Amino acid sequence: MTRVFSEKISTRATKRPELQATVKLAGDIRSPGVTVTLVVREHKRLGRGIELALLTDELKASDVGLEFLTGELKGSYDPSEIVFTMFSAMSGMERKYIRDGTLEDHESARKRGRTIDGAGVTDEDILSMALHLRTRR
Repeated sequence: MTRVFSEKISTRATKRPELQATVKLAGDIRSPGVTVTLVVREHKRLGRGIELALLTDELKASDVGLEFLTGELKGSYDPSEIVFTMFSAMSGMERKYIRDGTLEDHESARKRGRTIDGAGVTDEDILSMALHLRTRR
């Protein structure tokens, strides 16, 4: 039996109805002699860091395996494997590095008088006024 669930919600969201339905179904159909594997495109689509660790605890309790089709964790896993746990923690740190890098890039662009999307401010009077207003915040 194959069931496909699709969700286009950020892994940062606390409520992910399709993921919750998927995990519930996986636990419900698990029985002796029946192998249940949750197949996901990439581990980052499940969650990162603590969210992924909590999810894998839930899957372990239901004896549900995981398979990732792409990414650093490509392959099949028992969620209790130490390698999987380490990669889960590293993916949580990756999110922080990406966020920090993005914020640094935005600040650097602002200091150069550029908007975040990369379009430049070409009029010196507008730039001067924008910088003046920004310092008043």
